[in-house]
Amino acid sequence: APGPGRPALPPRAGCIMILHGRLKNWYVKESPMKRLRLTSAALALALFAACAPSSPEEYSATLLAMDTAMTLTAYGGQGEAALADAQDLILDLEGLLSTTDQNSELYALNQGEAVALSSSTREVLEEALALCQDTGGALDITIYPVVRAWGFTTGQYQVPDDDALSALLERVDYAQVQLTGDTLTLPEGVQIDLGAVAKGYTGDRLMELFRQAGAASAYVNLGGNVQVLGSSPDGDPWRIGIRDPEGEDYAAVVEVTDQAVVTSGAYERYFEQDGVRYGHIIDPSTGYPADSGLASVTIVSPSGTLADALSTALFVMGPDRAAEYWRGRDDFDFILIGKDGSITISEGIEDSFSFSGEQGSVAFEVVRR
Repeated sequence: APGPGRPALPPRAGCIMILHGRLKNWYVKESPMKRLRLTSAALALALFAACAPSSPEEYSATLLAMDTAMTLTAYGGQGEAALADAQDLILDLEGLLSTTDQNSELYALNQGEAVALSSSTREVLEEALALCQDTGGALDITIYPVVRAWGFTTGQYQVPDDDALSALLERVDYAQVQLTGDTLTLPEGVQIDLGAVAKGYTGDRLMELFRQAGAASAYVNLGGNVQVLGSSPDGDPWRIGIRDPEGEDYAAVVEVTDQAVVTSGAYERYFEQDGVRYGHIIDPSTGYPADSGLASVTIVSPSGTLADALSTALFVMGPDRAAEYWRGRDDFDFILIGKDGSITISEGIEDSFSFSGEQGSVAFEVVRR
């Protein structure tokens, strides 16, 4: 809520949520104490700034899954039953798509085992591979061995030597992954990670579940992936705050209805060595953390899977390639925050975007078709 150093949002009824770039690599194992701190911080920072009174038929739940704190809220319909089903769905998907759970389908695939894919795993793989191709490899689900070499999956951070990276990069190529029906084939040494799409896919499935349950409106915050069903209970669009990558305040607000809003930024997970900061979003073309001049990327789209994937891919692309890519599609918009503090948005959200305070000296640009 507004306070010292935190500007008030423009006055408006309805609910305001603060969206932080989340930990894309949700497979990271943490100690129980560290996990507790992460949970507390996520709950404290990632949920609501303010909320107007709403319908009495409000049902909420929180849980820890995919290594992040999640909040689910539904209004109207069979909300309570829907939330129970939603939590079961999240845990089921985590059990399928985790890279570290030895009982998951993805873990078995990465060990070279033959797996009869479930419909959910097959569906998310199909969507992920299609987006790898469409982004020209800016998104590449076979980057997992490289991410692991940097220590982002274990917490044992290091800068790999060039020879080691070169050897690992030979295994990075989504085109090597062959998916035919329920059968996935991985060449020896190739491993995949769906952390760049799994939460988005989960959000899409949750929205479908809430619709079928008859919810009038709903929102979920999956640790930085916000997705909403319909309008807020007061009939206005949902208002989502976009975090300032340089602090704990928010830089802007976007109003949405029936949309996913997903932010990625290297400021959430990084390490420093010899005075250099290394972020966790790896450029598949170099094997090094992406250095595109961007501090964060927020994608707004009706598809959570698309928003999740493109928040990573456009971060790798950088502002010029991101704008060019956007002009070739009509199913998403973006908010790019540069390392220099500049903000660039696509024209599709021009009318729903606002600064949280005064624009001041912030460089601002609207990209048009």
